[in-house]
Amino acid sequence: MSETHLRQGRQTVKLGLIKVVHDLFPEESLKTSYSILEGVFCNLDGSVLSTREVRLIEARLNDWVATGEPVTLLRKDGGYYHYQVGDLVVRAVYPAHTDPSQVEPFSLIPFSYGFIVDFGDIEKGNSHPLIPPTRLSAAYEANQIWLDRVGVETVADVNAAIDAGRALRLVSIAEALHEKQLADIADSILRQRRALRVLLISGPTSSGKTSTAQRLATQLEVNGLRPVALSLDNYFLNREQTPRDADGRFDFETLDALDLPLLTAQITGLVEGQTVGTPVFDFVQGRRLEQSVSVRVGAGEILLIEGLHALNPRLLEDVNRNLAFRVYVSALGGLNIDLMNRVPTTEIRLLRRIVRDHKYRGIAPEVTIGQWASVRRGEYLNVFRFQEDADVMFNSSMIYELNAIRPFAEAALATIPDDSAHVDTRDRLLNLLSFFKPVDVARIPFNSILREFIGGSIYFDPA
Repeated sequence: MSETHLRQGRQTVKLGLIKVVHDLFPEESLKTSYSILEGVFCNLDGSVLSTREVRLIEARLNDWVATGEPVTLLRKDGGYYHYQVGDLVVRAVYPAHTDPSQVEPFSLIPFSYGFIVDFGDIEKGNSHPLIPPTRLSAAYEANQIWLDRVGVETVADVNAAIDAGRALRLVSIAEALHEKQLADIADSILRQRRALRVLLISGPTSSGKTSTAQRLATQLEVNGLRPVALSLDNYFLNREQTPRDADGRFDFETLDALDLPLLTAQITGLVEGQTVGTPVFDFVQGRRLEQSVSVRVGAGEILLIEGLHALNPRLLEDVNRNLAFRVYVSALGGLNIDLMNRVPTTEIRLLRRIVRDHKYRGIAPEVTIGQWASVRRGEYLNVFRFQEDADVMFNSSMIYELNAIRPFAEAALATIPDDSAHVDTRDRLLNLLSFFKPVDVARIPFNSILREFIGGSIYFDPA
């Protein structure tokens, strides 16, 4: 699927929006803060917009589209496309159409102190307006508040701190934030200890679920509650039974690729205090082995299930909802290149995956990029639709991470030749990375979520 930031018709809407807001509020600065599913939350930096003002912006933006005043691409340099939009020169990291009539359908939804530019869920043919996911929005807002508290708003602020020799401070506060949030989650679980039997951790690919689960497990043990892990991977069906997607390829992203009757029955048994023989799956053979592993969740223990499908309600159909605590993990970002150019969260996760696949899994970046559209479709079907069911959301992004990942990602992307079908993606990602000043990774803690991707994690050997 094509991401919000890659659709030129959507980027054209942003150009028009910048012009309209400038015309209506010449003393204000528009900020494109973060994405919300198929929409983008925008606001005026330091000001609150009323519903009436949002409606006025929407009306003027529609007028701009209808007028069809041409947009001119002046040049591309410094990582930006420079566009002439009326009397304004606008810089954009991603390209736009120069004909306003080519914008994609949109609507502006008043939300919080700003508005969401909603493009609808085009991939699934949904023409209904977006209903803002409140938990996701709250997680983004919490991150925005924290960034303001530590005096960081844009990539330039991070780069300036690195130039000033304060890189270790950035690393320290980012890691301390994660530790504090995970400790708070563990404390919440402890308060409900008598009622809880299951801890569920889910999130999209390359969100850092595995490291988050390990770090949270450590915090739970500090609180005297020992997690008993149950791996969903061991419940895969034998290869010949695996469902196929529309292209005839094995679909390992769907919940139906798992032996769901066995899985749900064993989860129910474990919650009830039974001892069950969990399966062992051999990924080389693509088959379940004959042996099983005896598992029981005793007093002072909690069943921990981590994976893409952990929040799917079909997993716990026969278990009382109040017995489970649900954590949603994702790299929600929040750091902008500048006020009007955000760092897309999907780009962060794609770069994480490229680095990990190339460095530790022997998977070429071209293969990772080629699979990305299928992975993203799977996330929409199997992950994002359940995110609002979480009891808490954990933002696994760090303010310094693209600075740290840059050398690894550049080395991986350099293996993509100029005649590759993915050369445009290579160049797009390299352009994004060019905004980030590299930082030495030697002093990144070995329990950092980032170590899951660049290596050196104390929790597992990525190789």
